[in-house]
Amino acid sequence: MPSVRTPSSMGLSALVVAASAALLSGCLATAPSMGGDKGTVSGAAGGASAENNNSALERCPESLGTLAIEEDTAAPWFMTLQEYRLGSTVPVLRLMIQQSNCFVIVERGKSLNNMMREREFARGEESRAGSNFQKGQMVAADYTMSPSIHFSGQTGGGGGGLGGLSSSLGVLGMVAGSVSKNEASTTLLLIDNRSGVQIAAAEGTAGNYDFGIFGAAFGGGLGGGAGGYSKTPQGKVITAAFADSFNQMVKALRNYKAQTVKGGLGTGGRLGVSGGETAASKELDAKPAATKPAAKSTTTKPATKK
Repeated sequence: MPSVRTPSSMGLSALVVAASAALLSGCLATAPSMGGDKGTVSGAAGGASAENNNSALERCPESLGTLAIEEDTAAPWFMTLQEYRLGSTVPVLRLMIQQSNCFVIVERGKSLNNMMREREFARGEESRAGSNFQKGQMVAADYTMSPSIHFSGQTGGGGGGLGGLSSSLGVLGMVAGSVSKNEASTTLLLIDNRSGVQIAAAEGTAGNYDFGIFGAAFGGGLGGGAGGYSKTPQGKVITAAFADSFNQMVKALRNYKAQTVKGGLGTGGRLGVSGGETAASKELDAKPAATKPAAKSTTTKPATKK
């Protein structure tokens, strides 16, 4: 008995065909919308106030000091981000940290050049009266935070159950053919600027599944487009990994206890060497040599007369 196609099934098929053609031609688009899903770190920060921030991010009841962020742009991980058209991690880190109220961010990036130029205008009497640019106004950074990405990439492959499940619909089958998992692992280091001592270190991870429509259709030939980006570490995953790192750091700092060394930091440590000049070395040399037990006498006493 031949199958009967109902109007509803015919309409669904026509919709799928139309969507497939639109996707393959790159013509499917919607009007821009404000807001929406922005990922793990979103919203705004103004002073100690935060708006539309992620409730899963840790917050501090009071700030712990001023903080500058130093990103190593010569590191291999940063160069990898540039290759995949992912920019600096600093802006999202600064937003996340200010929303937490754990540190007050101070500018030490490219905007510092603009700050110094304004001071040059004031010194050269180019600024109008009352501009109030004077010496001694800049705030020092108590700490420096250094971000890094340990690894980022994709695991897994296409097909499997997803491919078989959706093979009846061309578009969905094509999506399932390039399913992969994006993963990122990140580290944040917190350094005391006055002493150079590392205050805290934290590691975080995140991952998600990526569906590369164009990558499956064209073999990833669209460099920088949908296909190219489906084979790069997802920016949202890296952001989530940094958020996980920061959450771990905040939890550790809540129970912060300063590390101490007998005799003081930087005075030689507790691992002394013989003949050295450090306190530990002198203590080692001052220890008395171990005394040997007295040898037993081998002489025999004369027998006593009864």
